[in-house]
Amino acid sequence: MRTQNASQYRLSRPATFSDGATVARSDLLISIVRAGLAGDLAVLRTSVEAIVAEERRKGHHILADRLERALGSVTVSPPVIQPSTGQPGQEAILESVPRRRLDELILPLPVTRQVTQLIEEQRRADLLRAHGMEPRHGVLLSGPPGNGKTSLAETIAEALAVQFFTVCYDTLVGSYLGETNTRLARLFDYVRTVPCVLFFDEFDSIGKERGDVHETGEIKRVVSFLLMQMDRLPSYVVTVAATNHAELLDRAVWRRFQLRLAMPQPSRDALCVFLDRQFESWPEPAGIEAGTLADRMGDVSFAEALEFCQTVRRQHILGLGNRTVREVLREQLDLWASRIASEQSVAARLECSGGRRNLSSG
Repeated sequence: MRTQNASQYRLSRPATFSDGATVARSDLLISIVRAGLAGDLAVLRTSVEAIVAEERRKGHHILADRLERALGSVTVSPPVIQPSTGQPGQEAILESVPRRRLDELILPLPVTRQVTQLIEEQRRADLLRAHGMEPRHGVLLSGPPGNGKTSLAETIAEALAVQFFTVCYDTLVGSYLGETNTRLARLFDYVRTVPCVLFFDEFDSIGKERGDVHETGEIKRVVSFLLMQMDRLPSYVVTVAATNHAELLDRAVWRRFQLRLAMPQPSRDALCVFLDRQFESWPEPAGIEAGTLADRMGDVSFAEALEFCQTVRRQHILGLGNRTVREVLREQLDLWASRIASEQSVAARLECSGGRRNLSSG
């Protein structure tokens, strides 16, 4: 499906062929090769299971059994994420290998353009420095959860081919006076040594407004020290901060970021583009237009829509050919509708009880 405003979003669509069965089979084989080369055993297992289901449908039980026995000898490994050890400061960050690309995300056009500009500035930093300029290296992402803030930070690291560091607050924040600042100092001393993307998720938890009378003096000192450390970062360290509550951030935080980008809940058009991409990876037609599915799902984030689509695929794969994608999708939509109805009922009861409390207090 194509929507009227689909051109506002950055698209990356695979080639299509007339023979749907051939496409599905060839996609599975390509997926197996790529997964094998990349060492992604989870994708390898999923792809082989799909071929097993297909062979059983054709009555090729001997081949299916041989594939299952071969698959049973494969151990699925977790993603490549390495806990930081060694140098002082590494204990408060998680180092991961960035894999997501910018053209995989569905972003409002202004966000795509500004991030592309920042990436170009970083890549051509020497030219800017020759003219007395430094590339921008601070990005603040704000918006509701599940709409790509973490993914966008990862794509910046992937585009720049640098390390991706995520700050771990449970290790960073200490219980004793001055302990958090000491750990912050070690963290920033470490990241200055290497070109990287330094990612602060839920930045409002550490960058809160210092004028808040409910916050302690220790938190205010931490915010002041954090801002001082950010000012001292070299331009080859790209700091990306994400928050679901921009209104809680200290006012001085905002000017530390040259790019301040809103990551809103997806529009219907953006959600349709996203769902179309999911449909293209399925081995059978969904039996429903992306726009119709978007209408039935309602106001959801990209993360919620992805989880729904992945649930459909999981259930279809586990069906081993006994259920069609359409049947599974219909079932999951019924479950989705019942869940939404239950959530709305709970919200209505909470609103009603809140109104009664206000009346009684009045």
